[in-house]
Amino acid sequence: MDIALDLGSSRTRLFIDKKGKVLDEASVAAYNVISNKIIAVGDEAYAMLGKTPDSISAEYPLANGVISQSALVEDMVQILMKHVCTSKIVMPRVVAAIPGDVTEVEKRAVVNAISAFGVRRVYLIENSKVAAMGAGLDIMGPHGSMVADLGAGTSDIAILSLGGIAESKSIKTGGNKMDEEILKYMKREYSLVIGLPMAERCKKAIGTLSEPDGDEEEKTFRVKGRDAIGGLPRFVDVKASEITAVIMETAMEIVSAVKDVIENAPPELVGDIYEDGITLTGGLSKLDGFAKLIADNTGIRVKVAKDPEDCVILGCGEATKYISEVEKNSKTDINPLMAAY
Repeated sequence: MDIALDLGSSRTRLFIDKKGKVLDEASVAAYNVISNKIIAVGDEAYAMLGKTPDSISAEYPLANGVISQSALVEDMVQILMKHVCTSKIVMPRVVAAIPGDVTEVEKRAVVNAISAFGVRRVYLIENSKVAAMGAGLDIMGPHGSMVADLGAGTSDIAILSLGGIAESKSIKTGGNKMDEEILKYMKREYSLVIGLPMAERCKKAIGTLSEPDGDEEEKTFRVKGRDAIGGLPRFVDVKASEITAVIMETAMEIVSAVKDVIENAPPELVGDIYEDGITLTGGLSKLDGFAKLIADNTGIRVKVAKDPEDCVILGCGEATKYISEVEKNSKTDINPLMAAY
């Protein structure tokens, strides 16, 4: 039995061979701070964010695509995998996606978290490879393909060819940083203290990187929180144009990374990219106006993949087909898997 795992900063997804995606839950764990006993994980724990008493902590144990709290991640992975893996499954093989620039220590932390469940072997593969595979791009041929996987914690941009990465860049900038900027803005401009879940809802509701259309009424969103001065509940109706100004700097950091990858790539591959365009994956790629912003700054056509938030996990599922080649120690076949543990 082969399992694919997308252990993301925001969401954890599981794919089982012949069944497809079987789990998609928040990468959140809630635990008792005194006994360290896990109380809830996934979406159940996400509902507790910012609402727990002093004796309970609910948090994301992954930050910027890497593990920040190993023990918590191990517990979360074990519980989530038990939700979908029956007792009939014995020692499955697992393919897991990781950001492109993680260190060996960070790789080992991912492997240890997964191995705690009791697996036969763990295979790692870069996010950009599986994102491209999940988007339906052919990365095994000599024709270059470019993908920008825009997630919550990291943005992985790469040009792929012959099953490998010709040029890439991974930055610890994504949707979470935009949420943090919105949170800071509300406190600075309106003296309103809010949580990250509220900031995320605001971004999803009215976040845009497009120029305002003079013919349409500007969207607004009611942000609820606590008055920083009086301490009482209060709300503020913010405009889309305000949020655009807040998140634009983060968006331009990602655009700059995309341009860096193109500028450093081999000329022949750049010609392929100019012909085929850039494919965006990841949940942040759905942000209104992001594709156009990248296209305007690069002069290259940009498209958003179908179901972009699922591209990584679907690509991981596709990558499980290459496990047998690794285990045969094939030296001639092109294989996208980067390491086996």
